Amino acid sequence: MSIVVPNYISEIDPYQGGKPIKEVAREIGIPEDKIIKLASNENPMGISPIAMKAINDSLREIDRYPDGNNYYLKEALSNKFKISPKQFIIGNGSNDILELAARTFVTKGDQVLFSEHAFAVYKLVCQAIGGQGVEAPSENYSHNLDAFLSLISDKTKLIFIANPNNPTGTLIKKKILKEFLDNVPENIVVVLDEAYDEYLDDSLKSETFGWLNSYKNLIVSKSFSKAYGLAGLRIGYGVSSIELIELMNRVRQPFNVNHLAQIAATASLSDKDFIEESRCINKSGMKQLTDTFKMLNLEFIPSHGNFVSFKLEDEKTAMMYYHHLLNNGIIVRPIANYDLPEFLRVSIGLEHQNNAFIKYLSNCNI
Repeated sequence: MSIVVPNYISEIDPYQGGKPIKEVAREIGIPEDKIIKLASNENPMGISPIAMKAINDSLREIDRYPDGNNYYLKEALSNKFKISPKQFIIGNGSNDILELAARTFVTKGDQVLFSEHAFAVYKLVCQAIGGQGVEAPSENYSHNLDAFLSLISDKTKLIFIANPNNPTGTLIKKKILKEFLDNVPENIVVVLDEAYDEYLDDSLKSETFGWLNSYKNLIVSKSFSKAYGLAGLRIGYGVSSIELIELMNRVRQPFNVNHLAQIAATASLSDKDFIEESRCINKSGMKQLTDTFKMLNLEFIPSHGNFVSFKLEDEKTAMMYYHHLLNNGIIVRPIANYDLPEFLRVSIGLEHQNNAFIKYLSNCNI
């Protein structure tokens, strides 16, 4: 007897992350400490010292179940952002928030809108529940919100927007984004994915938390994986109206966030100096890399994240560069799965890591 699954499950193309250091060490034969990973937009500084101390202090408690309500983290978020704790939902990474939104508000056959060249998970979470993904064409590698509005139909139940966007790093201006929300019907949920907001200059930072009272259909998704450096602990959060959060909590798995992740995230929120230093290092590293691309006459997409995507002649050339870098211990990210086959994406590292990338990028004789 063969097991039958729905076509929308069997046809899923699973998400592929950046290669782990251990995998490259096994495949290429380079010692792990000689490999530089610039593929997954991780914070090269690691994690906050305050968070590390909190983790070490809490290790004796890992024999107990975590707080399923994430009480102390919600309180810390509430105090930081002056929003009711009831408006927060905590997830196993911000990916969990994206999936919870889809599972809560979308049923089989419903339409979900997202942009061309946007985060791959939007399509995956839609497809996994039998939803119909609708891709809006991009404009200069960025979200074209007019195209989104033109694609809204009676079947549209959810819209995903990343700001800044991964993997292009493009940013939608606040005025344009707010005008878009004004024109979205109130029965359609809009998820704003702001995983990279901490890297923005103050004048560009999101103001969406202040919009929540005006847009009851708005969910803002945030991550502790990027600037906060907690990618390995998997923790993120969503913010919305009490009504939408209550509905999402009905489908959230119990104990979906582990104890150490809660402790580390709560402690991280108090370390403003760490975030500011991370932002400064990212800004310096971005200039270091983009100056190199200009010198080498390589086109790149101006980015507001902690990464930048640069263009080679074609997909074959991009993969030749990728393997040349990989064989020299530098892991970057091909992004053909984002319909950008001639591009590679590189995360911003520390100065010496960026220098190593620049060295091998510059001496690749194709």
